[in-house]
Amino acid sequence: MLNRFLLFLLLMAAAFVSANAGRETVSDGATGRFLQQHWRTPVAPQGEAPPGYSELESSLLPEACGECHVQQYRDWGTSLHSRAMGPGVLGQTLVKRKSDPAAARVCWSCHAPLSEQQPVLFRAGADGEPQWVANPDFDPRLQRHGLTCAACHVRKHRRIGPPRRGSPEVIGTIDEGLPHGGFIAEPAYGKSAFCKGCHQFEPEGHALNGKLIQNTYQEWLDSDYPARGMECQSCHMPDRRHLWRGIHDPDMTRSGVTITVGIAKKRVLPGHRLEAVVKLANTGTGHYFPTYLTPRVVIIGEQIDERGSPVANTRQQMIIGREVTLNLSREIFDTRIPPGQSALFSYQLAAAENATRLRIRVVVEPDYFYERFFRAMLDRKRAGEGRELIQQAWENARGSPYTLFEKMIRLR
Repeated sequence: MLNRFLLFLLLMAAAFVSANAGRETVSDGATGRFLQQHWRTPVAPQGEAPPGYSELESSLLPEACGECHVQQYRDWGTSLHSRAMGPGVLGQTLVKRKSDPAAARVCWSCHAPLSEQQPVLFRAGADGEPQWVANPDFDPRLQRHGLTCAACHVRKHRRIGPPRRGSPEVIGTIDEGLPHGGFIAEPAYGKSAFCKGCHQFEPEGHALNGKLIQNTYQEWLDSDYPARGMECQSCHMPDRRHLWRGIHDPDMTRSGVTITVGIAKKRVLPGHRLEAVVKLANTGTGHYFPTYLTPRVVIIGEQIDERGSPVANTRQQMIIGREVTLNLSREIFDTRIPPGQSALFSYQLAAAENATRLRIRVVVEPDYFYERFFRAMLDRKRAGEGRELIQQAWENARGSPYTLFEKMIRLR
């Protein structure tokens, strides 16, 4: 039986195949043709820089881009895209890049898609058989930067980006004596389909209980957001900011939901039934809340005594999320909330003698699956050479929960 680590890589393999299939089958005219070519991974080597390019213009490092694009670079540095090759992915691929480079390449396809970020490359040998060869252009600094500026914006040293503000109709090459030969204005950068390759499995991708593991783009398609002209970029890149904030950011998460609490009686005496209802509505998220299977959200009700301590045996909770087994073979439950819908949590319990308040909390655990997955790798001694990195990834995941909402209700 395959161990959990191999099963995780198999899931990622399904993601890789699906992502590239999606990149080759997007068919909405010019946007589809552009994305089909743009998102073939690994991104082809950039090759020699054009004559006359300075060292800064030739560099693929994000800090080089940041010399001129200061705000974009600062924003990117705060995002998870800049940490796409964090300790969790690095730790898992450290051994696999030697023993099974194809599996490592699966992870790199989204987390570090540039050829220059990958230590080995796939080549056809003289006999026609596939071979893995050392990459002479590999830059470990670039790899550790994860999803870099160049991953989205540079092909063959040509810079590509969205049309200028106020001139969306002007597309194609814009030079005007700008550095690095100007840029190519491409409308696809403002479309949700630009994000699809890494945020959507194709129909044949890995699924549990008839539902794809990664289905964010389809969730958006099934909502009313496309009809309202709301793209992924509308929320995750407001005003073209390179922030990509999501479930890890409390303010971003609060902006996507509405939480209300109602209590049946304002005065509840000891021994009498205490009833409260919490409604969590997905009012501002253009996909399921939460999307994917790594986060979970917990609504918690518990009685509090006059010292502010929880009263024993009064805690009740409801989990919102998609829980699966660590080996990714079975879905345990799926209580996520589609756009425009809501979940109700009912707290019902006799008021304790020493309870003075009812506390309602909504706690977000962005890395719930990863915390358990990395812990299992460490406990089963499957981290190998990457153990130190996996340990760091586990600690990061364990420290990611936060309180999204809290309300105290006096009982008497």
